[in-house]
Amino acid sequence: MQRQRGFTLMEMLVTATVLIILASATVPMMKNGIRRQKELELRRSLREMRMAIDAYKTQAEQQKIKAPAPENNGYPESLEMLVEGVPAMGRNAKVRFLRRIPIDPFTGKAEWGLRSTNDDPDSTSWGGGHVFDVYSQANGTGMNGIPYREW
Repeated sequence: MQRQRGFTLMEMLVTATVLIILASATVPMMKNGIRRQKELELRRSLREMRMAIDAYKTQAEQQKIKAPAPENNGYPESLEMLVEGVPAMGRNAKVRFLRRIPIDPFTGKAEWGLRSTNDDPDSTSWGGGHVFDVYSQANGTGMNGIPYREW
């Protein structure tokens, strides 16, 4: 009698079960990895814009750029101003602080919440005038338990 080659039904079921268990464990890890990557990108974008605002203020205080209005306390009037640039003092050149306004990874838009020094620290409405701080307008809470709007 000749022995048949191949897999039994039981071997196929066990293999399929093991693969399903492994796949079900991988999907949540993949989703967390994507979320973690977006959170890192959000942190980087916020840091980049805040550093540009601080650099603008420093240059305005040192009178290296032509800052628009004294009532702005040395802060830019908008984020666009950081991209378009401002005239440098004593030179025929513009100083740019950002290459572009970053895109919020959670909203997919280059739109950010703005705060001025006249606004409350947790304010979600901009009083206008100048940009002191930026925040994400994304709904949701980070993996650290803090809402994205408070980062």
